[in-house]
Order: sequence, then C-alpha cells, then structure tokens
Amino acid sequence: MSSVDLEQLLIESGAYMKGHFKLTSGRHSDVYLEKFRILEQPKVLSALCTEIAEKFAGQADLVAGPTTGGIIIAHEVARQMGLNAVYIETENGRKTLRRNASIPAGARVLVVDDVLTTGLSVVETMDAVREFGGEPSAVGVLIDRSGGQVDFGVPMFASYTVNAESWAEDEIPDWLAAVPVTKPGTRV
Repeated sequence: MSSVDLEQLLIESGAYMKGHFKLTSGRHSDVYLEKFRILEQPKVLSALCTEIAEKFAGQADLVAGPTTGGIIIAHEVARQMGLNAVYIETENGRKTLRRNASIPAGARVLVVDDVLTTGLSVVETMDAVREFGGEPSAVGVLIDRSGGQVDFGVPMFASYTVNAESWAEDEIPDWLAAVPVTKPGTRV
C-alpha cells in the first residue's frame, strides 16, 4: 500500500487528528495520531501490520509488543508472519514477561509498537526481551512521529511516517496557543 493510501486510511479511520495536543513527552503539537482509532478497526490495523510483516519476513523467530496497543500489533504481525507472539507487560513499574510466558534462548525477536515518538516503550520492551534470553532483531511501528531522532541499534521500519512538528511549553507558537489544548495519551 502506498504512503498516500495509508494516510487516507488513517484520516478516514479518525486516527489522524488536527488541533492542539499536549503529548506524553510534555511537548505540544498540532497533529496527534490516536492509536485506538486504528486498533479498533481490524481493516486499518491489518493494512498497517502487513507493511511490517512484509518488511521483516524471514528475519525473526518471534514477535513481541508492549501493553496496551503493542500486544494487538504483535498478535497481528505474528499471525501474518506465521510466528508466535509474546506480550511485554508492566509489573512494579517495569516491563517484563508475565503469565508464564517465555522467550527461547537466542530467539530473534521483532519488537513492534503503535506510535513512536520518543522510543521509551520500545527500549523498555527490548530490555525485557534481552532479560528473558531473546535478541531484538528489528523494530516495527505502525506510525513514526519521531522525526528520525530514534536509533534502536537494529533495523527500524514504520508503516507510516508523519512529519509533525512539536514545541516545548515555552516555545508554543501564538497560532497554536490560541487553540484549546487537549491531553491525549496513556502515560502520566
């Protein structure tokens, strides 16, 4: 699917939003991608996951994703690749495997997530994969809004890249400051 087709799919799904948003990082932006509009629509999610599955075909033994949205993505990418998935959950403030899940020693693990901004969730997931004996081999995200600023030390691919500028609290342009702010996201 082309980048234009994916963008149209995101707009039609209600995931691509314009306004004034305070991001999890504390920065402000006029663009926000609401991952739950993607995750609740199997057609949209499947199209974006297909991009990741095709990019990393034959390069992983297992797919891992963090809670919340990453587990749905891990399931769908793994399904399309014919692999199993593991879900990295938070326990006592850190990412870990739970529910008797395991990673085979030395397994090449494709780490997936929904929207990449700072990369914190992906890094935490990669750390958990290593802790349990796996080796992160690549990272696949549905949407990259990092501006190319994140390097995980392994190949990284985004199904869709959005060029969304963001500003620190004291740098917000007047035109954006005039728009009421919304605080979406899941991290406190």
